[in-house]
Amino acid sequence: MKLFSRAALAVLAAVLLAAQAGAAEPLKKLSDKLQKAFKDQPDKKVAVLSFSYVGGGTSSGSNIVQERLTTFLVQGGGVEVVERSLLTKLLEENKLEAAGVLDSKTTQELGKVLGVSAIVTGTLNDLPKDRTEVNARVIETGTGKILAAAQTQIERTWTDAPVRQGGTTVQTPATPTGPLLGKPLVQLAILLDTSSSMDGLINQARTQLWRIVNELARAEKGSGSPEVQVALYEYGNDGLGQSENWIRQVSPFTKDLDNISEKLFALKTNGGQEFCGEVLRRAVADLTWDKHADVYKVIFIAGNEPFTQGPTDFRASAAEAQSKGIAVNTVFCGDRPQGLATMWKAGAELGGGEFSNIDQNVRVAQIAAPQDDEILKLNGELNGTYIPYGAGGRAAKVKQEAQDQALSSVRGAAMERAAFKAAAPQYAGAAASWDAVSAVASGQLKESDMKAEDLPAEMQKLDEAGRKAYIQKKADERKALQTKIQRLSEERRRYVAEKEKELAGKGGSTLDAAVLGAVRTQAAKKGFKFKN
Repeated sequence: MKLFSRAALAVLAAVLLAAQAGAAEPLKKLSDKLQKAFKDQPDKKVAVLSFSYVGGGTSSGSNIVQERLTTFLVQGGGVEVVERSLLTKLLEENKLEAAGVLDSKTTQELGKVLGVSAIVTGTLNDLPKDRTEVNARVIETGTGKILAAAQTQIERTWTDAPVRQGGTTVQTPATPTGPLLGKPLVQLAILLDTSSSMDGLINQARTQLWRIVNELARAEKGSGSPEVQVALYEYGNDGLGQSENWIRQVSPFTKDLDNISEKLFALKTNGGQEFCGEVLRRAVADLTWDKHADVYKVIFIAGNEPFTQGPTDFRASAAEAQSKGIAVNTVFCGDRPQGLATMWKAGAELGGGEFSNIDQNVRVAQIAAPQDDEILKLNGELNGTYIPYGAGGRAAKVKQEAQDQALSSVRGAAMERAAFKAAAPQYAGAAASWDAVSAVASGQLKESDMKAEDLPAEMQKLDEAGRKAYIQKKADERKALQTKIQRLSEERRRYVAEKEKELAGKGGSTLDAAVLGAVRTQAAKKGFKFKN
């Protein structure tokens, strides 16, 4: 972000706080009224349920109201509130639906399952001029008695109409339909804030890319694993220029992940204004998104400034993405309440994705495993099986080894990269443009078509039969090395998973956790199956 004088910062902060307070004030006052119901209650544990529309049904607004009320009740300090993620888990495990008007039997059952003395629930009613009426009440779970009720009106920031109960849908964002591709494909666009406060985020992206793509590559759909295409944008960087709204497409979709890794390491942070709505619009409009309905298309946008900044309304951008079957996941770098107040969650809900918050400055735990040294050794030998050819061959080989070196000090990332090189068919597919072994195996190149000057020195004097034998020897060596690395990587994955369980809850959430959680849920809806 840009540097200002202390006086200017003070004025700016006051303006932002006043704007946020103005938007949140109605629900804050409603929360204060509801809290009075617990003044004389010995048990002050409460659950906030989703708010349904009058007549039944929910929309993204139902969750927005639920989330904000939860935040204000916690901030009030008068009650103990069940965390929403735990609430959802308990409701799913017990096959309970809870929203809107509840009978006394359901209320009692919810009280037992959730371990609360009261629940907060209510209804929504859309009014003219983008306003929504919120009717809330506190219900004692043991008796079904209403302890308090309050009403307010808020600005309607969501655009989807409610999905009615009973199977009838009244206008929801369009779900793309059409021809199927018939083979597994994932298109992943990563939009990173590279303003001056985001060095930690960039470091996490550099070191966690390979874990993310490995998770996708290990998924199964039909008879094979997916091809993963990654695109990269940066935004919010003063060095990018005002004419481009401080946005740059770093890379279009590519399956060459060495290239993406190289570009991540080249990113630098520098001041800036973060226009989330505009970079989201650009990613949706400018990238070549596959039009088939069975392709998993997803955007992850990460940053720490209000989602509302800039010339483009984020709501229009998110809705356009969802209309094209692109899920928009937002990752706020900071505290969850601030992410909610600055509309990051609203962006995700309008884009049909998930909202999460991370600590961009947390140091990712580096878990040493017994297999590490052997995997590194084998990975070095694996690099020796690549035969650079053509004008760009030597440069690509240098890049391959440079990315190994760049991650050498980050144990987990180096292991994930080695595992991807050994197991993912697309690594060989991308390498076919510069590696003679991969090119011959894929049918893109024949030994008879090779020119001596395009080959390394040790092959230039070989005849066609000699070249064929040399390439086959390297192919056999590669296959044996890949088999060993795959076995060791699987052993390491299980070892690390156990260690991560022991470390669970220590330290803040990181980018890979936010991405992987959303990916598993969304890709499953496209028919992908993930291994445990």
